[in-house]
Amino acid sequence: MMNIAEMMKQAKELQEKMGTVQADLASKTVVGSAGAGMVSAQMNGKGELLDVTIDKTIVKPEEVEMLQDLIVAAVRDAARKAGELGRSEMTKLTGGLKVPGLF
Repeated sequence: MMNIAEMMKQAKELQEKMGTVQADLASKTVVGSAGAGMVSAQMNGKGELLDVTIDKTIVKPEEVEMLQDLIVAAVRDAARKAGELGRSEMTKLTGGLKVPGLF
């Protein structure tokens, strides 16, 4: 059976590794797209929106609502991918152990 001091040491090591993983996630990027790639959104692994790219051929005043919908769809796609990336990295760290409050 593990003693309290050993458990505390392991918890501290896990916390330090989690900080490293979170910093690493901030440096990774994912791209979500919509409209067959005509609109794309780039996010970092923390889910922060970094860039939105719009193909110039779809920028027409009469189609603004469609463009808005595509932007929302691309951002949602990127957010989903960022979430998957975060869960994947944390799963590697925790060995599949469900830790409350993590992704």
